[in-house]
Formats: sequence, C-alpha cells, structure tokens
Amino acid sequence: MVQVITFGCRLNAYEAEIFKEKLKNTDNIIIINSCAVTKEAERQCRQTIRKLRKENPDAKIIVTGCAAQIAAAKFAAMKEVDLVLGNKEKTEIEKYITPPYPADKIIVGDIFEYENYDRYLITGFEGRQRAFVQIQQGCDHRCTYCIIPYARGANRSVNAEVIKTQIKTLLDEGFEEICLTGVDACSYKPSFSGLVEDILQSFPNLPSLQFGSLDPAAVDEKFIELIGKYKNIYPYFHLSIQSGDNLVLKRMGRRHRREDVINLCKKIRTVRPDARFGADFICGFPTETDEAFQNTVKLVSEAKLDKLHVFPYSERPGTPAAKMPQVPMAIRRERAKILREAGEAKDD
Repeated sequence: MVQVITFGCRLNAYEAEIFKEKLKNTDNIIIINSCAVTKEAERQCRQTIRKLRKENPDAKIIVTGCAAQIAAAKFAAMKEVDLVLGNKEKTEIEKYITPPYPADKIIVGDIFEYENYDRYLITGFEGRQRAFVQIQQGCDHRCTYCIIPYARGANRSVNAEVIKTQIKTLLDEGFEEICLTGVDACSYKPSFSGLVEDILQSFPNLPSLQFGSLDPAAVDEKFIELIGKYKNIYPYFHLSIQSGDNLVLKRMGRRHRREDVINLCKKIRTVRPDARFGADFICGFPTETDEAFQNTVKLVSEAKLDKLHVFPYSERPGTPAAKMPQVPMAIRRERAKILREAGEAKDD
C-alpha cells in the first residue's frame, strides 16, 4: 500500500486521496504532498522526509506539491529523496512509480502552461466524515505575500458536471458533509454562486454543503441569498481576511477593506442568524505598525469572528512583500500570540 503524507490545504488532502486510490496496488512508495505557504511548512516537510527515510530505508520517496514546484532543487539535493514531481506532473503520478524510472531526479514543468487538472474521481476519504471536492485550481490574483500562484498556476475551473458526478459518488458512499475547495474557490468560472445553486438544486437531500476559505471581495449578493434560502448550507464561513488594517490590506494586494468584512458578516447573519465566522490572519506583515495590528485585533470583536487561523508573516522569495521593510520575527510571533488569545477569548 502506498503511504501519502500531506501538508497544507484541503486541496492537498483531496489530491492525497487521488494518490491513494490510483496507487492502491503499489508497495514501498512514499509520497510527500508538500506545502509552500510558509518557510515553516517547507522545514517541516524536509524534517519529515529525513524521518521517513530512517524508518523506511528501502522505500521510494517522491516529493510533489507546491514546495516541490517552486523549490525542486532543494528537495532533489536531499539524499533521502528519489524523485521530485511538479504540480502538473503529479496528475500523472502513476507514470513515475514503476520501472523504468525517470533518468532525471527532477520532473517539474511550467505550471502556467498547464490548463487542466486531475480528472480522477475519488470514492472516499480515509478516516474522515467530511469529504473535500475540488472545484478549481490556481489563482489569477497576486497578493504581495503569496507564492502559491507560482506553484499552482492560473485559475482553472472544474466542469460543473464533473463536480456533481464527484459529489454523487461521495454521497453514494455514505458521506454527508461535502466541502467545496480550491486554491481560490470564489473565483470559480463562470460563477461560484451559480455553481453552489446548481449543486443545491441537483442534490436537494444533501445534508451539509460546506466551503473552504472564502474571499470577502468575491462573495456576491447571490451567494448571501442562497445562504438564507438553503438550510443545508452549513452556517460556518471561513474568510481569507489576513489583516484588519486598510493600509496593510492595500499593501498586501487584497481587494477588500475591513469595513467590507464587517458588512459581509452582518449581511450573512441577517439571512442566517446562526452563522459563525472564522478567518485567516497574517501577523507582522512588512510595515505593520502597532496601531495597524490593533486594528486587526479589534476586527475580531467587531466582525464577531470565532475561529482564527493565525500565522506570523513568512517571507517568500520572489514576492513583492519580501522586498518591503520587514517587522522583526520576535514581534511577528508576539502579535500572532496576542491575536490567537483574542480569538480564544471570543470563543469563550
């Protein structure tokens, strides 16, 4: 049986199930599906690879995912690694796990030349009650701190009929919680809210439809209307906010303001009073002042946010933010600690 180690996002979790099903009759293969969001994610990935090699000296170790896409040479330089596959190449991972093995240790192409996605439909999620469903890949936005568009490529949407076939397969397997996910799910083409409505109309008995991170700038009035109309939309919404200060948001390249977040939460609560909200935040973004950080802390209570995913800012080489004046790491970590505590106090 293949062993898959997954770092990072829900999309990676979905892809991990593809690997497991495609390679279920394969032995002595370890696949590392890596994450590149932060330097810490890459460090943990390398640490895990070394540990796995000690425990599995004869296994073939393949590293793929976002960190492999943007830092292939670093992983290939590790003696523990047998093969590095890019995000395009991993969609055909079955080609690379049987002899004759590729002559090159690095097989990573230009992700921006890839206009497709892995069309394999999974039958379930090992050890989970909730099933993730891929609706799109890539991102066309350029937030100044984010390396992911260079790892995942341009926005490409999964055909709605393929999505519905995947959902039907999972429902038939007994899954009751379906979570739509992607790199930038709200940018689904032609319409994210249109897709959601299509799914809800196609599966009127779907117990629970959920969502990965939502972009506050991309949530439209139609989506809010659907939240009020369909009670099988799970009333928890996780927002990609990142900061509660408007100047910092502008420097991040985000497309919303703090007022937009507050208003969005109010609108959704109007149609679903039981709605709860979580959020992603970055602390210590370049140039962030104490006052700017306090605006983020205040936003937690002003928007009544419950579940916070908080990260100290992590420089990503090649991004505009990495060239900006940096906040000392100790301050970033301290602010992250304060913000997490603010979120925990809100939970109480």
